[in-house]
Formats: sequence, structure tokens, C-alpha cells
Amino acid sequence: MNTLKKVSAYILVFIILFLTVFAILGIWDIISFEDVIKRTLSSLFVIFISAVIVLFIFSVLIKDNDKKQSAFNKSNTSEEK
Repeated sequence: MNTLKKVSAYILVFIILFLTVFAILGIWDIISFEDVIKRTLSSLFVIFISAVIVLFIFSVLIKDNDKKQSAFNKSNTSEEK
């Protein structure tokens, strides 16, 4: 599970860096773009919202299942003794 979080974090960082470089190139008129800033910010917003939803799923739903599983295992081991 930690590897999935690390991979998703690196992917998000890469996307942010790519869009930042793209925006800086546009500011310095190295590339010309129209409505790219609006699209870039919209893309960042969508990525942010999806990351928040995925983080919520991992932190709430999967952790609860892990806690229930560990509680189940503890109750089984205490009953066996």
C-alpha cells in the first residue's frame, strides 16, 4: 500500500512540474498559447480533486478494513488461548 501512495505521489509531482515548465515557457513567449492557462488550471483542479478522493478512499475505507481485520485476528488469538 505504501508503494502505491509513493507512486501516485511521484506521478502527481511529475504532472505539476510538467505543467509548471509549460506555463513558464508560455510566460516567456517561448511557446504561444491561448486559453492554455485556463486549461492548465482546470487540469490541475481535476487532478487535485481526484487525488483527494483517492486519498479519502485509502485513508478511511481501507484503514477501517485493516483495523477490523486486525481486531478480528486479535479476538481469534485470544479465544484460542
